[in-house]
Amino acid sequence: MGLDWDEGPYFQSQRLVLYQAAVERLLASEAAYPCYCQAAAYAGADSATDSESEESAEDSATESGAALSGRPAAPSKDKPKTHRTAPCPCRNLTAAERAEKTSQGLPHAVRFAAPHEGTTHFEDAVFGPRDVQNAEIEDFVLLRSSGLPTYQLGAVTDDIDMGVTHIIRGSDHLSNTPKQVLLYNALGAAPPIFAHVPLILGADRTRMSKRHGATSVGSYQQEGFLPEPFRNFLALLGWSPGDDSEFLRTDELISRFTLAGVSRTNAIFDRAKLEWFNTQYLQKISVEDLLPSVENELRRTGIWREIWNGSEREWFRHVVDLLRPRVRLLPDFATWGRGFFSDDFEYDAPAREKFWKDPMLPDLLQKLTDALSALPDWNHDACDQALRGVATAAGVKAGLLINATRVALVGRAVAPPLFETMLVLGKDRVIARLRRAIPALAAH
Repeated sequence: MGLDWDEGPYFQSQRLVLYQAAVERLLASEAAYPCYCQAAAYAGADSATDSESEESAEDSATESGAALSGRPAAPSKDKPKTHRTAPCPCRNLTAAERAEKTSQGLPHAVRFAAPHEGTTHFEDAVFGPRDVQNAEIEDFVLLRSSGLPTYQLGAVTDDIDMGVTHIIRGSDHLSNTPKQVLLYNALGAAPPIFAHVPLILGADRTRMSKRHGATSVGSYQQEGFLPEPFRNFLALLGWSPGDDSEFLRTDELISRFTLAGVSRTNAIFDRAKLEWFNTQYLQKISVEDLLPSVENELRRTGIWREIWNGSEREWFRHVVDLLRPRVRLLPDFATWGRGFFSDDFEYDAPAREKFWKDPMLPDLLQKLTDALSALPDWNHDACDQALRGVATAAGVKAGLLINATRVALVGRAVAPPLFETMLVLGKDRVIARLRRAIPALAAH
């Protein structure tokens, strides 16, 4: 994506002392309590209340950057649970009863003591004011008996420690927010600004999955999408700049972005639109901005030459500029455009079938080779006149020879204009490639 963090990354597994300290504060203020029934769950008993295994499946912390708020909770429809699970009996244990259980060496988790009455209020920058009945919020687990934090504890503690002011995340996190607001308040910290943005759905309006094609950023990178158009495309999924602008360079996206422009409606991932963005960037950005990406692609495919970073840099720049109006993805430079960078290329079979079928062509290409070899000056008009002179002398249309020559020079039926191609390749390479093609054409 071409993005980098301003600080970090942070790993929750390396910050356990911080979480333990937060839990001790919550226990001291009676905003949390030890839950011993988790030991029964680990022992395989059936009497556990709201078992820790269920909590951990939904809430366990992961090794994600804390600023990203950990792993998303299970999908919801923008509302928390409509009923509260049975209260954990450990909440009402006396100090003596807790001491007795601790003396027995029973492991325990720590739960948050959610209020039974009233409402929890928070403002969401996208969805507006939200009020949740506290009776609907269960006593969620904060610290597992293993000593590892759940997602709720890890995310809130990290965000307080790092001074996070805004939490911008998927709308499937809305149901987590009331719990986290309670945690912020219990830890004596003002909650940050929350903004829940729409999810990205497939064309069938279901959550993105493997059946929709590539689902990771790395997959799109491997396909040859440039980072900046990918950012442009994603930014416009669920956000509008306020007008019909679509082609927005990253600096402009940053300057124009406001949470007020974020939609509440889930966005649809349109693969064709993504390809359109990529093509627009390939054609519109400065060729200098494009060269490093093309270089990386040619290196990846093994056809890069270091001279293109030296004495032939201007030649490389010119070729990329010549090819880019006709490419959609970066690999096109090394596949469709391979003949411009390497003498090792194949003649496209459909191109041969379509443009090498006239029996006169071997003789015509030989005459064209002789005519081009005799040119004292290698320029557009001279190459054009030489080819048309051969065609006129043979009584054939110039198009027959132009199309056949294009296939001979770069192996493709579709390519930049022939005479521009001949200038880029240079006289020696053009003559050599024509001589190489004549036997292949005769055998066709």
